[in-house]
Amino acid sequence: MKIDWNRRTCARKGHVTYAPDDPRLRIRLHARTELGEIWRCLRCGDFTPGEPHGSGPASEAPLVPRGKVLRDLFVLRFLAVERALRGVFIVLVAVAVWKFSNSQDAVRRLFDEYLDVFRPVFRHFHYDLDHSPVIGSIQKAFGYHHSTLLVVAGVLLAYALIELIEAVGLWYAKRWAEYLTVVATAAFLPLEIYELTEHISWVKIATLTLNILAVLYILLTKRLFGLRGGRKKFDEERRSASLLEVEESAGVAARP
Repeated sequence: MKIDWNRRTCARKGHVTYAPDDPRLRIRLHARTELGEIWRCLRCGDFTPGEPHGSGPASEAPLVPRGKVLRDLFVLRFLAVERALRGVFIVLVAVAVWKFSNSQDAVRRLFDEYLDVFRPVFRHFHYDLDHSPVIGSIQKAFGYHHSTLLVVAGVLLAYALIELIEAVGLWYAKRWAEYLTVVATAAFLPLEIYELTEHISWVKIATLTLNILAVLYILLTKRLFGLRGGRKKFDEERRSASLLEVEESAGVAARP
């Protein structure tokens, strides 16, 4: 089922109306009924009662996101939520590493005690904990120096900060955030590919696929780094589309 992004957004945020000075446009955007004046929404095209939200020259009509722009905004906010969740998770991991660095011996003793308790249970299900890659990685971490663990915690916090900054910027559709997302995500792609060569999992495959698609989508749709005309073409497209919608909604041929 095709999504009507315009009406979907108007249902959540309300309509956007505008009264242009040009009488040819104004008369096509405006009507009188027994219940009062109605104005045509610049986003969904439906008429809505009440005074217009603004007035002036058609060229100064608000740039109302609609159609493809709204769809792109939805995708950016989906990526923003994913980045925010990832950032929070990495912060928790960094805090755990920092706490572990201050009490390695106590954590190791506690881990060994629980391992002795669960070893017979897992052996009953024919799973050898002593040869588990996860258990091996944890035991290896117990041998790290305190200073090394502090550096790891600091790197994780820095990475989490980048993810959270990306999330805020993408939520508000900031162009600098799109550049930051593309550069930061692309920089970690080789590492994610290397991890797949070490151990394949559906989570790693899904994460790598999502990141590759995110980079390609933002690069092409937002015309970053000069692609498809760059920033100038991107701004012209949005500006002309908004003005065109004002004129097309009024039934007047668009100016070249």
